[in-house]
Amino acid sequence: MSDVRILFMGTPDFAAASLKALLAAKQAVIGVVTQPDRPVGRKQVLTPSPVKKLALEHGLPVLQPEKIKERAALDEVLALKPELIVTAAYGQILPAELLAAPRWGAINVHASLLPKYRGGAPIHRAIMAGERETGVTIMYMVEELDAGDMLSKVVVPIEERDTVGSLHDKLAAAGAALLVDTIPRLLRGEIEPEPQNHQAATFAPTIKRSDEWIDWSKPAEAIYNQVRGLHPWPVACTRFQGKLWKVWWVEKVSTEGTSEQPGTVLERVSDGLVIACGTGSVKLVEIQPEGKRRMSMREYLQGAGPQLQPGCTLGD
Repeated sequence: MSDVRILFMGTPDFAAASLKALLAAKQAVIGVVTQPDRPVGRKQVLTPSPVKKLALEHGLPVLQPEKIKERAALDEVLALKPELIVTAAYGQILPAELLAAPRWGAINVHASLLPKYRGGAPIHRAIMAGERETGVTIMYMVEELDAGDMLSKVVVPIEERDTVGSLHDKLAAAGAALLVDTIPRLLRGEIEPEPQNHQAATFAPTIKRSDEWIDWSKPAEAIYNQVRGLHPWPVACTRFQGKLWKVWWVEKVSTEGTSEQPGTVLERVSDGLVIACGTGSVKLVEIQPEGKRRMSMREYLQGAGPQLQPGCTLGD
């Protein structure tokens, strides 16, 4: 606990975990800056961010500038006179004037072991790349993306069946705990900031629509990692007879080569379809056909799937 005036800037559930931890540790959070309410769902209901919801529950002032770099928005934030800024997945680049204002600087909770996976989608990209571990880094913010000196780190293993959803929750909890451990040590002058090795930096760009399409010519291991790396959002996809299929889950069947064309149905079993990959094969076990709900392949094959037999091709 300290009386240093902390301004928290964040938006999604990952950030809310850190804010919740700061409040539980009785840090002096003076206000919150988060993204404006956004329309959500089929009915496009205007919805506050998880950070805003939590802040209002605790009676904290909330600012929601559309663009933090605009003069009026910046002046409003600076008027709070923060002595330390803490950010976590805020969603906007902070201007240099704001970074320089707090006495104790601006620090960020980032969901990777920097300098690897700088950018907006470090959790997705780490799983999709088949990494066996990732973690959280707390570092000073600078104008360059995720390039500031590091203050602390925690390693989190990536389990074989981790998805973006499960790993997100692990990292959010690990980051929150690391944050409340780091701030007191930072304020006592016990941390020597560690510069990043910029030559070793890798980047995790935001997920694009093109990242969702399964390329069946890739190895089975890569396709398995892609599917779990996009689960539960935005979900990998393929096509069958011109129709979109969201692919919620696959199981690895073989990592050895096959002579069949990638995307070919090799076998139809009661609970799925075994599909040829560039190397090896996977079994589709959960899909969402275009215009329908999410379902198991067992259910799909019992109903609308009699046309799916060995020799059919996905990805057309």
